[in-house]
Amino acid sequence: MLMPKKVKYRKQHRGRRTGKASGGTNLDFGDYGLQALEPCWMTANQIEAARIAMTRHIRRGGKIWIRIFPDKPYTKKPAETRMGSGKGAPEGWVAVVKPGRMLFEMSGVSEDLAREAMRLASHKLPIDVRFVVRDKAAPAEEQELEETPAAGRETQASRPVSLEPEMHEAPEPGAKREESDGGREA
Repeated sequence: MLMPKKVKYRKQHRGRRTGKASGGTNLDFGDYGLQALEPCWMTANQIEAARIAMTRHIRRGGKIWIRIFPDKPYTKKPAETRMGSGKGAPEGWVAVVKPGRMLFEMSGVSEDLAREAMRLASHKLPIDVRFVVRDKAAPAEEQELEETPAAGRETQASRPVSLEPEMHEAPEPGAKREESDGGREA
């Protein structure tokens, strides 16, 4: 399990989960990546489960980089304890993840194999993620995320790709969708 070897203080404040990631948003090591789309506290167990899912799928091929580290302790009070009387005991370690943060990177395998391995890993994570591919045509200096007003958040050096299988039949533009009332009758 990932955890710091030594920390100065056993307990930390919770902090805020708002905002976007300012660093660690690009593909720095591998050709394929898994990027967070939501904020969360990712536990050491979740990171390890995702790593195991990826390594088992790619077997001996390729290399995987874990781009986050659980360096924040979280505490928990014992069950059936009254409120007050101080902060709880340290329970485990979490990595603070913000939208845009690159979680894992991979290289040395085909895109199809990397996509499937990262899809399996995404099921172990508590947030929505996207699969990102490095664009080989772009120079190394221009590998940063850029804002485009029309398409939202797109990349010049890497392109986001959905983890879901592609739909080959699109509904007609004028077609009306059937709306379900959730099984309730009016």
